[in-house]
Amino acid sequence: MFPTINGRQADHPVSGIFLERWSPRAFAPEAIPDDVLHTIFEASRWAPSATNIQPWHILFARQDTPDFARFLEVIYPRNARWAERASVLAFILSKKERIVQGESVPSLNRNHAFYAGAAWAYLALQSSILGWVAHAIGGFDQDAARQKLDISDDYHINIAVAIGRQGDKTMLPPDLQAREAPTTRHPISHFVSEGVFRKP
Repeated sequence: MFPTINGRQADHPVSGIFLERWSPRAFAPEAIPDDVLHTIFEASRWAPSATNIQPWHILFARQDTPDFARFLEVIYPRNARWAERASVLAFILSKKERIVQGESVPSLNRNHAFYAGAAWAYLALQSSILGWVAHAIGGFDQDAARQKLDISDDYHINIAVAIGRQGDKTMLPPDLQAREAPTTRHPISHFVSEGVFRKP
């Protein structure tokens, strides 16, 4: 039997960093130092991508700035009510086209979002390792984000992210306090098939 971390039990031996990382909604009112934020972004730099194209782009704003207020405006109210306390709000974008080596005309990079997802995972894990938390937010207005944050059409807006220091859950509305705990995951048999695809 493998050790339990955060109330989570692995079925196979993995590093504890995967069980330790989770996505709280309660953020403490603490500014994130530059060196910490840069280390978090540096981790995303080293995510894998085919031919080293690195199509991701991270657009961020710090708490208590006009930019932060603009970022918060495009997040749906049900998420903004807790994301407003984060130290940083960010959007992870990805460039939809690429120029293949030896060619001059751009072509669709069908995997751009996949590689941006890898960058997000590295960012989230590095945040956790440093004692900070990162929570991905899918609930935001795509059109408003593109307009208010001046994001060009050649970039896809994948996800919003709240980054900060974990706070006490009592600062959350009652309905969110009940959800403020690490979740478990499906066993690998639910999403791994050998030889032939099998629906879970």
